[in-house]
Amino acid sequence: MFLKRIQVQHEKVPSKNKYPFTIPSIKNLDQLEIKNNITFFVGENGTGKSTLLEAIADKCGFNMAGGGRNNYYEVDAAESALGDYIRLSWMPKVTNGFFLRAESFYHFATHIDQVDANYAYGGRSLHKQSHGESFLSLFLNRFKGKAIYLLDEPEAALSPQRQLSFLKILHDLAASGDSQFIIATHSPILLGYPDATIYSFDDGSIQEIDYEMTDHYQITSYFLQHREKMLKDLFNE
Repeated sequence: MFLKRIQVQHEKVPSKNKYPFTIPSIKNLDQLEIKNNITFFVGENGTGKSTLLEAIADKCGFNMAGGGRNNYYEVDAAESALGDYIRLSWMPKVTNGFFLRAESFYHFATHIDQVDANYAYGGRSLHKQSHGESFLSLFLNRFKGKAIYLLDEPEAALSPQRQLSFLKILHDLAASGDSQFIIATHSPILLGYPDATIYSFDDGSIQEIDYEMTDHYQITSYFLQHREKMLKDLFNE
């Protein structure tokens, strides 16, 4: 594990009334300890998990539209509003890694075509694979040891079966002891990774939470066990 701590430098913040400090979880954050080489960020949309992940990627020097330190291309609005106000503590610091933004992966795939680097992603253009296949090609071929990987909703392109395949890739890389992952996700399948640290961004602060206590687990579990009742209640029937 490389990244140990994230600190917000509140003394540098010009105004707490401007984004991203209008997000309660970010406004109330002083520091966050990273205790595991597999860490998940969970919470409702807009609670700040992607904002913090983007800021970490910014401080790592990764392309804010997605990629590593050596992927040079631009996408509108691909920037971090928080990056200037956090400090990362490393032991030791690594420069290798990757930032995955599911929403801008198309632009990353185009960049790979333009620089003729498909040999590093299984030898096929990422655009000539299905969305899910291209994500798995990235995970299988680009992710190596001694690196930090920051993934924003990697489940976006993955079927449940391929989410399980991703968990196997995650396990194999983590078992080597020299890969670290921080993942923002809504997937109860990914969150089920054994012994991972889960931080919830709900309720205005960032708190460690057990898997079974996440809304993702509880809502999905209840739906699967009581589907008809839940849908009747939802539709007011």
